[in-house]
Amino acid sequence: MKANITLKLDRDLLRKAKILAAEKDTSVSALVTEQLEKAVRDREGYEQAKKRALARLERGYNLGYKPPSSRDEFYER
Repeated sequence: MKANITLKLDRDLLRKAKILAAEKDTSVSALVTEQLEKAVRDREGYEQAKKRALARLERGYNLGYKPPSSRDEFYER
């Protein structure tokens, strides 16, 4: 379901937006919609990547570390 919104834009910005829309053979409304959809997708992608990264950190990584069995072994050169 689509809903209407009202925006207050600087006249010069609106003029440039209309020119851009005409060059792309679309409307200012479609340009705004496209940019908002992109911003939302980017945000959702960031949140998903953040969750995956935090889950990996929570699981940890096996770096193959084996603690020395004795103090002498630790200081052995």
